[in-house]
Amino acid sequence: MGRGRVELKRIANKINRQVTFSKRRNGLLKKAYELSVLCDAEVALIIFSNRGKLYEFCSSSSMLKTLERYQKSNYGAKETNVSTREALELSSQQEYLKLKARYEALQRTQRNLLGEDLGPLNSKDLESLEKQLDTSLKQIRSTRTQAMLNTLTDLQRKGHALNEANKNLKQMVMEGSQISLQWNLSSSNVAYGRQPHHQPQPDVFFHPLDCEPTLQIGYQPDHLAVAAAAAAGPSVNTNYMTSWML
Repeated sequence: MGRGRVELKRIANKINRQVTFSKRRNGLLKKAYELSVLCDAEVALIIFSNRGKLYEFCSSSSMLKTLERYQKSNYGAKETNVSTREALELSSQQEYLKLKARYEALQRTQRNLLGEDLGPLNSKDLESLEKQLDTSLKQIRSTRTQAMLNTLTDLQRKGHALNEANKNLKQMVMEGSQISLQWNLSSSNVAYGRQPHHQPQPDVFFHPLDCEPTLQIGYQPDHLAVAAAAAAGPSVNTNYMTSWML
């Protein structure tokens, strides 16, 4: 004859209740151990008696590690149940607060750089601000100097290019002038070759005589004219011959 079904209710007899607790506790601990060994599971069992006495079993090396794993697993799952919309709103709000704080800090720094709202700053902050201004001024001057040097270099390059272009233009003008001169010379030579030949001019040292070319033999010239001719010298040419030359 088999055992009858036990009714699940609180045992009124204190002694029977204590005996039943001891038997079922030992059986529960045994089942937990068998489950961890047979199924390679991580099992943790915690039992408190009605008097507050603790009975526990843990298949791992530490009960705390198992409890931490339980908390991460349980509360992490709850956090994942949060809606995506709420998460986005929370992230957006946090990002807004960060940007707002950064914007206010930049505005305050800008006012300080302009020499405003310097009252709340202490000596260390003022010294740091002064160093920052000196660094900024050096960078501005360096940038301006570099820009001026770049502009000067560009102007020099443009001037060199203009000089080269001017030289090329001068050379082209000179070549054009030489070509024009050669063309004019060739045109003149052609024109001269077509002109008729002129008679050669007589020698200027030979002039025709104005007197008669024949000698007047036996003519008696005027004695005064002969004397004047002799006084003038032998370079004077006469067409008369004296009687003694005959």
